[in-house]
Amino acid sequence: MTSFNLTQSLHRTIQQKPRGIATRFQGREHTWTQFGDRVARLAGALQALGVGPGDRVAMMAMNADRYLEYYYATWWAGAVVNPVNIRWSAAEVAYSLDDCDTRILIVDDAFAGVVETLRAQTRVPLTVLYWGKGDTPAGMRSTEALIAEAAPVPDAMRSGDDLAGIFYTGGTTGFPKGVMLTHLNLASNAISNVAEGIVMPGGITLFAAPMFHLANGAAMLASMNLGNTTVFVPSFTPTGVLESIQNEGASQMLLVPTMIQMLVDHPDLKQYDTRALRQVLYGASPISEGVMKRALEAFPNAGFAQAYGMTELSPCATILPAWYHTAEGQKAGKMRSGGRATLTAEVRIVDADDNEVPRGTVGEVCVRGPGVMKGYWNKPELTATALRGGWMHTGDAAYMDEDGFVFVVDRVKDMIITGGENVYSAEVENAVGRHPAVASCAVIGIPSERWGEAVHAVIVLKPGHSASADEIMAHCKTLIANYKCPRSVAFVDALPLSGAGKILKTKLREPYWEGRQRNIA
Repeated sequence: MTSFNLTQSLHRTIQQKPRGIATRFQGREHTWTQFGDRVARLAGALQALGVGPGDRVAMMAMNADRYLEYYYATWWAGAVVNPVNIRWSAAEVAYSLDDCDTRILIVDDAFAGVVETLRAQTRVPLTVLYWGKGDTPAGMRSTEALIAEAAPVPDAMRSGDDLAGIFYTGGTTGFPKGVMLTHLNLASNAISNVAEGIVMPGGITLFAAPMFHLANGAAMLASMNLGNTTVFVPSFTPTGVLESIQNEGASQMLLVPTMIQMLVDHPDLKQYDTRALRQVLYGASPISEGVMKRALEAFPNAGFAQAYGMTELSPCATILPAWYHTAEGQKAGKMRSGGRATLTAEVRIVDADDNEVPRGTVGEVCVRGPGVMKGYWNKPELTATALRGGWMHTGDAAYMDEDGFVFVVDRVKDMIITGGENVYSAEVENAVGRHPAVASCAVIGIPSERWGEAVHAVIVLKPGHSASADEIMAHCKTLIANYKCPRSVAFVDALPLSGAGKILKTKLREPYWEGRQRNIA
């Protein structure tokens, strides 16, 4: 007997909508029958390459219909997805591949040129599959040729507590950590999200947020459960999204607030017919009332809903439905919240001893339910700490009101959210600290009109050494992804310390955040 299985929805849709359109991308169109056949053949090709149950398969690519095929073919083969963060440096990607012994890597045209660098930096032997438009580069295999040559194989039917994915997220120790999510984790969260109405049946879902990111995964899996048609833009651009709404009839999508702002403030917005858009899910950071007002005016047919969560929660824990974003709903005073616990999540706010605090009292957000991760790959101590008492300790500080709405007000962990991406200050500090002129440093988030928060480094130089801000930023770009690197640098004589010798980041933040709200959702 099986339990939650991520491929179940695909079987159901092929049965019920065999001639329905599954995917459309740049002139390619596949019915559900064709999509299922390609998935089964790619799964067969992976197995022929030696991929066995539980083995990891990575993909490093821009958004496309093929990315969706990768997810489902990997699960069909009985293997585990390891979607690569395309914004990482080669060193970070190599670390993630080595860390969980990933030996199959699929790349598209955008990343074929990085392969030799990765091979030079990884310990594991990489079999690289090319999934692009040109001739297959030397040392790689053509994915399309493998699909054409392979026979379709039966679904491996992995389910329940079987591992489905390892999703790497920023590490507080300076290295990314692999979040292990099972079929039960992801499938239960998807079903919950369908029930919460974040996607609608019969709609056309646009993937504009990066498909390696589990935020997009929330919309992806919910849409697949409903058998919705999916369309894609390689990466987010306001023009690309507007064209997809107008030309593809895209009716729902997931965006981060910075994307929504760029969309509604685009000078050519009114030149596009956007009446097809019905639902927008956003998360990762709050949206200002001003941007929300402009968004509602720009897309009067669309409802906006907010999700709060994290990769470790598969990823959604709370949902703020669309009604609370309307002019009438905003009178309820809930729009600055992250919403209430989803149908499959239990949320509570606790003190330092894990005791639940009274309503209105700030504490740490903890979550329990079938969406909570299995743990961190090869990090048992971190896993035990995060999951103590059977609850996922998020590291976010929040309070819950009398109606169960969760208001996230700050961070227990020193994490910065910039443009919807999570950046751990420790990771950036490790990079800054490797510069030979740096004696000590602290990294904080400061206000940014464009990104919500910007990464800012405060540095004490070694006596007799010098360095410029540009030099520090260039140094960091050789070690970590560009979006994690400091966008500004300040040099000081000393960092403020507590009696125990801990850097007082609150003191460093004060001059930047004075008179501003620093809420996250």
